[in-house]
Amino acid sequence: QVQLVASGGGLVQAGESLTLSCAGPERTFSRSTMAWWRQAPGKDREFVARIGWDMESTFYAWDVKGRFTISRSRSNAKETIYLQMNTLKSEDTAVYLCNTDPPLNEYWGQGTQVTVSS
Repeated sequence: QVQLVASGGGLVQAGESLTLSCAGPERTFSRSTMAWWRQAPGKDREFVARIGWDMESTFYAWDVKGRFTISRSRSNAKETIYLQMNTLKSEDTAVYLCNTDPPLNEYWGQGTQVTVSS
């Protein structure tokens, strides 16, 4: 079973930064557009950012544009997607997950919790 494993979350103060990582097999994801999603308590899952397989084309949700940066790398047969999050706000508190874009149900993992205290 192919898995995408997210990590890097934690508890931070508003205004601080975090970098999230999400890793999966290169053979499965190297030609896929990959994205970060997030789900806050009591809310629907929402799109955060995506990056093309070319590692260059990116797109961001309006409320993270200019604060978050998505990137990806390939090494040791692993595809890793990163999310650099700066100037975090309390409204960024959520479980962050990665998946293809559009997402496939089989690839949803546990995600990583990000909690921003104000």
